[in-house]
Amino acid sequence: MGELAKLCGLGKKTEQQLNKIGIYNKQDLQKIGAITAYIKLGEPHLCFLYALTGVFEDRSWFDIAHNEKTRLIIELDNYKIE
Repeated sequence: MGELAKLCGLGKKTEQQLNKIGIYNKQDLQKIGAITAYIKLGEPHLCFLYALTGVFEDRSWFDIAHNEKTRLIIELDNYKIE
């Protein structure tokens, strides 16, 4: 298990998928950002976006999903437009 799987809300499967797009540690993820990483992953289930966001905010994906869902969907939509 690498560094990513040890972060809040991420597991081995997510780590493997992030590795495939060139993200190997928290610094790599910080450089690219949660939304860009989510899009590069092929836009999997929104839980991935919640988990990636949770890494930055040190919160569980479940908390993010219930309290930040609207904000993240708006950010995602705005990102696609730009």
